[in-house]
Amino acid sequence: MGKHRTRKVGITGKYGTRYGATLRKLLRKVEVSQHSSYRCAFCGKDSVKRSCVGIWNCKSCKKVVAGGAYSLSTASAVTVRSTIARLRKIQSESA
Repeated sequence: MGKHRTRKVGITGKYGTRYGATLRKLLRKVEVSQHSSYRCAFCGKDSVKRSCVGIWNCKSCKKVVAGGAYSLSTASAVTVRSTIARLRKIQSESA
């Protein structure tokens, strides 16, 4: 058999013609981010994988991180992190 499996549908090919093309396209984006590897903030290697909903494990340094359900970092988490950094900067300048 050849290496070429799917051209358009990717990981959502397992659903066949079920559920409609639009829903499968949305689901493809979620599943690709869910199954991909992320960079570890502690050791710097691309070895963070999802173990269950919201739990991410680094296979290299064995750290466990809580994150989003389908991706390691969510948009709201990035906003909170930047807000905390800004408040710490303001607090350190005033002290």
